[in-house]
Amino acid sequence: QLTNIRAAGSDENILLTPPIRMSLEQALDFIDDDELVEVTPQNVRLRKKLLKEVDRRRAGRHREAV
Repeated sequence: QLTNIRAAGSDENILLTPPIRMSLEQALDFIDDDELVEVTPQNVRLRKKLLKEVDRRRAGRHREAV
């Protein structure tokens, strides 16, 4: 029978690394060919051109074939 209550000891303590604050120039130096820099008034963000992993793999295979 399933309940809506979690077991007390099942949670893991996951440590995340804090984000690195970069200026626009630092972000442009840091990115690779498959990444983009998003600039908003409050943030400078790095992200992949192809967001889905399946699309990135497909593009990589296509690039190798050419």
